[in-house]
Amino acid sequence: MTRSIVLALALAFLSGVTASPASAAPSHPTETVVLAGGCFWGMEGVFEQLKGVTSVVSGYSGGAAATAHYEMVSTGTTGHAESVEITFDPSSVSFERLLDVYFLVAHDPTELNRQGPDDGSQYRSEIFYTTDRQRDAATAYIRRLTEAKTYHDTIVTKIAPLQAFYPAEEYHQHFMARNPNYPYIVYNDAPKVVQLKRRFPELLKRT
Repeated sequence: MTRSIVLALALAFLSGVTASPASAAPSHPTETVVLAGGCFWGMEGVFEQLKGVTSVVSGYSGGAAATAHYEMVSTGTTGHAESVEITFDPSSVSFERLLDVYFLVAHDPTELNRQGPDDGSQYRSEIFYTTDRQRDAATAYIRRLTEAKTYHDTIVTKIAPLQAFYPAEEYHQHFMARNPNYPYIVYNDAPKVVQLKRRFPELLKRT
């Protein structure tokens, strides 16, 4: 084999090696956090509206796998909270902006073991963080709200590391989007979306 042929083959190989990374589209790492704040139908329906949020799943957190079923969680004795697992792109929406929506739109953080018409520890306000930064940011956020006297009553939101998240039954997923005329949605959750659009229009996905 002549040197010219070897050189040509080498150049072709190097060209292929260097071209691949350049042609690959850059990707942004995502983060996940689990938020509890009352019925997961409304929480899911609100956070699905946000740009940078790639997935919202209704489910249960705070208890054991064996009791992560709606009928059992509804008893308020399992340790679970109805929650939503939110996957988001921090380059498009920051964790702090998610906290804006969580505390100021999605639920009332001063209600202890209840939310609106729903009563029980399964409807508690709790942040299940997945990184130390999320823990610190949530703690600082609550401190700022408290110092600013944003609410007349004490904020009761708990902050705990995420141990496990269990997706809820299929009929609970995307419930607001699939059942916009359901009475509970109309009276309790649809107004939250209206408030979100009024208060944080810059956070909304483009339709």
